Amino acid sequence: MAVHKEDTSHCYVQFGRMALPNQYFAGRVGSKFIIALRDEHKILGVRCDKCNKVFVPPREYCERCMSRLDENWVELSNEGVITNFTVVRYNDKHLPRKAPYVLALIKVDGADTPFAHIVEGIDPSKVRVGMRVKAVFAKETTNTILDIDHFEPM
Repeated sequence: MAVHKEDTSHCYVQFGRMALPNQYFAGRVGSKFIIALRDEHKILGVRCDKCNKVFVPPREYCERCMSRLDENWVELSNEGVITNFTVVRYNDKHLPRKAPYVLALIKVDGADTPFAHIVEGIDPSKVRVGMRVKAVFAKETTNTILDIDHFEPM
């Protein structure tokens, strides 16, 4: 059986980036989470009574047992621990900060899942897994997860 090889010698390839603006609807569960950040400066999660896990950001169903979670709200701490991180070293108009900055997975006290957020107030070379941090809320609302402006070391 012969294998056909495509002749690419006459192909023109243009390398580049493409911006794809979009909108995301947070839904009923996500909206309650964002509204609590915005109006009360509180981080909310949802608890699965079957798995005994608390999820942040909240979701409607447990990823483990598929139990419905949207009525099992819990208020969590505004403090937590860095479970992993990276230093963003390039600039792009779609990024929330100018490089370099730290993007970390932060597990707030009382939660079983971490979520990604910005860490400021420390030289990126000094950030460590296990570091305790606290939320700093934005002075002006964004109606997004960035109503927590960033986390900073405690």
